[in-house]
Amino acid sequence: MITGYRRTFICWLTTVTILFGSALCRAEPEYEYIDISNPFLRKIPIAVPLFKTTSASSQEEQVSVQGSDLISESLEFTGYFKMIDPGAFLENPQKSGIITSSINFQNWTSIGAELLVTGGVSIKGNLLEMELRLIDTFKAQLLVGKKYKGWINDQRRMIHRFCNEVVYRLTGSWGVFDSKIAFISNGSGNKEIYICEFDGHNPRQITHHRSITLFPAWSSDAKWMAYTSFAKGKPDLYIKHLKERRGAVVAKKGINSAPAWVPGEFALAATLSFSGDQEIYLLTGTGKIIKRITRRWGIDDQAAWAPDGKKMAFVSDRSGNTQIYIMDLNSGKTERLTFQGRYNTQPSWSPKGDKIAYSSMENGHNDIFVIGIDGEGLTQLTSNGGDNESPSWSPDGNLIVFSSTREGASKIYVMTAYGTDQRRLLVLPGEQISPDWSSRVSDN
Repeated sequence: MITGYRRTFICWLTTVTILFGSALCRAEPEYEYIDISNPFLRKIPIAVPLFKTTSASSQEEQVSVQGSDLISESLEFTGYFKMIDPGAFLENPQKSGIITSSINFQNWTSIGAELLVTGGVSIKGNLLEMELRLIDTFKAQLLVGKKYKGWINDQRRMIHRFCNEVVYRLTGSWGVFDSKIAFISNGSGNKEIYICEFDGHNPRQITHHRSITLFPAWSSDAKWMAYTSFAKGKPDLYIKHLKERRGAVVAKKGINSAPAWVPGEFALAATLSFSGDQEIYLLTGTGKIIKRITRRWGIDDQAAWAPDGKKMAFVSDRSGNTQIYIMDLNSGKTERLTFQGRYNTQPSWSPKGDKIAYSSMENGHNDIFVIGIDGEGLTQLTSNGGDNESPSWSPDGNLIVFSSTREGASKIYVMTAYGTDQRRLLVLPGEQISPDWSSRVSDN
């Protein structure tokens, strides 16, 4: 039984020392290292040796290996870094130490490492202390230094907090390490919603309708999920809090689908057809209609909000074929965005506000494109690999998650915003479709 005192201690330990840590170095971000706006970005060579342990215990040695491996995998995931092969290392921080004054930097620069991550590990009972540092080997300069304390099971969270600090220091933008991805999988025999961490770790099923579930959509604070389900025999809209047993169901006549949360508000757009025409409406987070947004005969569907919530991209066949349009919510002015291709769908607005990713059918296959919100800079990101659909931006706008049939059954993949480093995210039975990337969250 956990006493009130111990429960309070656990809460304090988690929220203070894990989430924030203690700073050894917190310099202002510099942008000379990684230019995230460069489509031909050069990956920075970085070395991540084993962490230094304070004792010879097998538990500390295990955490040392796991921690360095996880930092390597997490930083490599961003597409910013080239990991130096540990077999090339000329120095062992276990013996030399982890602070700048104890490091022979020539041992690292001579193998091409421009950045170095060093770490120290100490375990006392069930408590873990980690000291992590990011060092510029050519300048012999400490860029980031953090100390973390918490339970041993919090190691993954500690590592990801540090990785966020690293990316912020080098790019001026927080990373994706505390975000999650929702998607649809039929591995259980039905199409249900699953959630995993940014890198595919720890996938778990969160709906159990035993029916067809579609269009998962995160709220801005990542506490709510909206989606469509056929649990009652027709497409109804479900709005659910992910931790508390509360929510709403929109079950009007006809279609209730394709939810899209308004940035920073407890409100969402959705496609409804109760009037006889398929239009986009604005709803409260409790499912009540605020107003009708689109007013043209034909299909208007798949809303996607600009980061400031002042404009909305959507799909419409008003021109005779399926294209993407942008509406200014204040004036109601609507302009067509896409002109190449006859079937353009699934718009996703970049968190940076400058681009929209979407799926377009070309020669019988769907591929993912990005286009500037001014209609310029159309770029194809996928090609020659089955159907590629449902793009969704990472919260920093530097990665895109999508589904693809390039290996047969549809699976979830991720790539950079420029289409490079395309790789499969996770391995699950069945098909996985319709990924949606959350904002940065701490606990969901």
